[in-house]
Amino acid sequence: MIMDTTEVQAINSFSRFEFLKETYGIIWILIPIFTPVLGITIGVLVIVWLEREISARIQQRIGPEYAGPLGVLQALADGSKLLFKENLFPSRGETRLFSIGPSIAVISILVSYSVVPFNSHFVLVDLNIGVFLWIAISSIAPIGLLMSGYGSNNKYSFLGGLRAAAQSISYEIPLTLCVLSISLLSNSSSTVDIVEAQSKYGFGGWNLWRQPIGFIIFLISSLAECERLPFDLPEAEEELVAGYQTEYSGIKFGLFYVASYLNLLVSSLFVTVLYLGGWNISIPYIFVFDFFEINKTYGVFESTIGMFITLAKTYLFLFIPITTRWTLPRLRMDQLLNLGWKFLLPISLGNLLLTTSSQLFSL
Repeated sequence: MIMDTTEVQAINSFSRFEFLKETYGIIWILIPIFTPVLGITIGVLVIVWLEREISARIQQRIGPEYAGPLGVLQALADGSKLLFKENLFPSRGETRLFSIGPSIAVISILVSYSVVPFNSHFVLVDLNIGVFLWIAISSIAPIGLLMSGYGSNNKYSFLGGLRAAAQSISYEIPLTLCVLSISLLSNSSSTVDIVEAQSKYGFGGWNLWRQPIGFIIFLISSLAECERLPFDLPEAEEELVAGYQTEYSGIKFGLFYVASYLNLLVSSLFVTVLYLGGWNISIPYIFVFDFFEINKTYGVFESTIGMFITLAKTYLFLFIPITTRWTLPRLRMDQLLNLGWKFLLPISLGNLLLTTSSQLFSL
């Protein structure tokens, strides 16, 4: 059977069409994956630049100014330097644990972003147990730090990993009790529902005013979970050289660096979602966005404004952990554990009891 030129061209055109169709299908699968990763990466770069600039102002010195305009690319330059450094391994360490530890720390924190709502339409997974999924996943990160410390075959690294595990256990319980109080107030554990529950009375409906004690405990516990000063005992330079990071270099050390800022960003986002009204404009009795629901174009505008409000609140809140780094002294290990077990845990239990009682009598 002999095919003429027209039939051959038709078959080739159909093959190209099928190839383009498969290519576009792969692209549309990859876009929802890489878009959040790109956004999170930019968010981390902004946090690093903000911390360097604010720290420079507090210490009355000049911050980064050479890498890009106003030094905004300084974090990118630091990451590029780490990327090309030699990747060393301890001679008598557990190589597998040593290599897996940083990846576990980063991946567990990245998965937490899947339940963060940037606006009412932009959330990867809106689960009924969204806030508790974040707590469950974030508790995996200290396991990676402990694995890194043990796999390094270094006493300072191992002590740093043990401190990270003890600190995480001590402060996850008060943090979970604060989140449980918020869930009781909102009658839901979905992050989207919690934000919507705060939108009824504008600025006055924020959980910051309804749960002031819980907000303070959540703030302290989240700083401890992020290992920020005054809770950076797992990597205290004066005591443990660099803690669980002592034996790391190159890209693996960079992963720990990225993980700390990823954790700080996701904690600030959850403070915004749980206590600061999320994407709501927070002006009572002015429902500007009702007009935008008429048209899909205006709906996109509404979503963009909501995302901007969420990020603005998040970055404004970041001034607190950044400034505490240069204003508060580091706690001792016994002081850190006493604060968590003897003060924050009983107070958070009392706060949960008060919240439960108020919800029970309001029925």
